[in-house]
Amino acid sequence: KHLKHLNEKLSSLSPQKILEWAIVTLPGLYQTTAFGLTGLVILDMLSKISQDYAEENGTLPQHLIPLIFLDTLYHFPETVQLAKNASTHYNAPLHIFKPIDCETVEDFEAQHGQNLWEKDEDSYDFLVKVEPSRRAYEQLNVLAVITGRRRSQNGERGNIEILELEKGTGLLKLNPLAYWDFAKVRAYIRANEVPYNPLLDKGYRSIGDWHSTKPLNNDSSSERDGRWEGKNKTECGLHKDYFKMRAAFIAAKKKK
Repeated sequence: KHLKHLNEKLSSLSPQKILEWAIVTLPGLYQTTAFGLTGLVILDMLSKISQDYAEENGTLPQHLIPLIFLDTLYHFPETVQLAKNASTHYNAPLHIFKPIDCETVEDFEAQHGQNLWEKDEDSYDFLVKVEPSRRAYEQLNVLAVITGRRRSQNGERGNIEILELEKGTGLLKLNPLAYWDFAKVRAYIRANEVPYNPLLDKGYRSIGDWHSTKPLNNDSSSERDGRWEGKNKTECGLHKDYFKMRAAFIAAKKKK
């Protein structure tokens, strides 16, 4: 009931006001981002809030919310470079987490084989996203995360609330731009000169790992088109039930 009450109140606020509320209300708050357009809008908003806070309190500018970036090792080079550039541009602390005991693609494939995303997609998602995210949350004492998910992205995101409680783990997820559409996001990026991934100017619409992301040659209205082409899939596992993903991975490992 309390969560429902909060969402009713938050839905009437602008994303900036939602973020201001979260900063003073939610302990252990971080932004998880792969530096897509929505994540970059949130990062820019947080930067402005941080600057206003410093001016009001007469302190040196300090980005108030640290960033978590999950480096799957299969990101486009442009994405990895953008993560570093954005962190520097906004003076935002950046925590990078990779698959356990892996620094390179070669390390990962030596342990798990090549093209794991084709042979065992769920295990791949667990190893490159789910496990590193839980490790990040535990090491950094994360209690709440800001995500860039929006309802207009459809799929499993079509009915998300601004504030969610993850089943099992108790992690709070804040989706401040849940009610924004792509046009608003794009307009903000342009109006505020926010740095973004150059691949978006080459036909890519939603950017993930290079092996599961393709540019578009059509006028599809779906924001997530180009991801996991030909598969009935809209999420990488990061926003699925952690314990189910973990149990499935352990079962698959034992079977193997």
